[in-house]
Amino acid sequence: MNLTRSTLVLALLGAIGTLAAPAAHAQVAIDVIADSEVTFEGLVQADMYWYDADFALLNADGPDGRDGDYEMRRAELVLKGKGPGNIEWVMGYDAKADKWLDVNAKYKFGGNGNHFVQVGQYKQLMSLEELSSTKNNDFIAKASITNTFGLGRRLGGMYQYGDNNWAIAASMYTRELTEHPAPTPHGPGWGVRGYWAPINGNGNIFHVGASYNDYDTFGDAAQWRARPLADLSNRIVDTGTMRNTDRNKTFGLESFWAHGPFKVQGEYMKTETERYGLGPNSETFSADGAYISGLWNITGESFGYKNGVPTTPLPNNPAGGMWQVGLRYDTIDLNDGALFRATPTANPTVLGALGGEMDSWTVGVNWYWRSNFKFMLDYVMVDSSKYIGRTSATYAEDPINNNRTFNAVVDDNPNILEARLQFYW
Repeated sequence: MNLTRSTLVLALLGAIGTLAAPAAHAQVAIDVIADSEVTFEGLVQADMYWYDADFALLNADGPDGRDGDYEMRRAELVLKGKGPGNIEWVMGYDAKADKWLDVNAKYKFGGNGNHFVQVGQYKQLMSLEELSSTKNNDFIAKASITNTFGLGRRLGGMYQYGDNNWAIAASMYTRELTEHPAPTPHGPGWGVRGYWAPINGNGNIFHVGASYNDYDTFGDAAQWRARPLADLSNRIVDTGTMRNTDRNKTFGLESFWAHGPFKVQGEYMKTETERYGLGPNSETFSADGAYISGLWNITGESFGYKNGVPTTPLPNNPAGGMWQVGLRYDTIDLNDGALFRATPTANPTVLGALGGEMDSWTVGVNWYWRSNFKFMLDYVMVDSSKYIGRTSATYAEDPINNNRTFNAVVDDNPNILEARLQFYW
């Protein structure tokens, strides 16, 4: 569902109009069914992007004369249940993306939230940012490594053992409930994650963790690509579809430190894609990336900690809301190959894959108003480069002859202004 500018403005005005009512609770109690306390939650997000394109045309809907994208980003509906006993369950669906979210059941041993067994579809043991709540993301777009290398939700079973300050977990999984075509990473696999918070108390938290995932590629194909930190835009770094692939192996490091209203967070990921039949020097493709970010709650609220991820507080003053400012540096490298020319005048052939490199800076402001509303404004500055041979992509400087041969490394340095309106309960 596409939203026009006028539709988004009307939606914003309608939301503001409802704010004269008292603040609602974060979830709606439904009933107690079979000794299970059932609640209903929801998340609706509308995004707006204004592009200052450089080389690639960023508009997701093609060369329509616009300089931006305006669309509903998420429309999540979630039922949750507590009980009977130490059992918890969840069933979620995203009506915008037409896909299932968390659909699982969990048994907590002794009521300990960090010692449990879980079966169904859930977020896999990868990426501190992905495991955190979507409604409380620090920036509109998640980091490049999160969106590119992250597995997201898969069907499987997980066991976690730990306490308030540490845990180790292992997961076995297969595909996602909602089918997607190849080359999405839907093969079966396994993963582990461990974390430790040696400092955790009085508004002061220090967390370190690591994860590893090993899974089969789907249809013996893999593809790694990234958008310029704008969820609705076209991707500007891309390996293309790599055939003759066997397994993906991703290693991640994560850490954050929070002291009162300040938080510094960073992650590093490296992915290796095993390939076969390409000769001794081209059997593994390797890519990596990282980000580091800082966030300050100007209005003084302190961050929390739960199950190995930071938590965002409610505003101290609901009527005035909580204001945040943030800065993030993000980098990803999808190059692992070289150019080969059979003769000095022949067109080059890529050995391996040259997906490109991208560095980005994001400056953001967030406003949490009362208990159910959030407004975000980000400015993203991108510096990228990618080898382009004969391409079928559409470019801002050449929208008509978009199949011409470049045979060169092309720089692409767009700037993007992003806004998000969010309502959740």
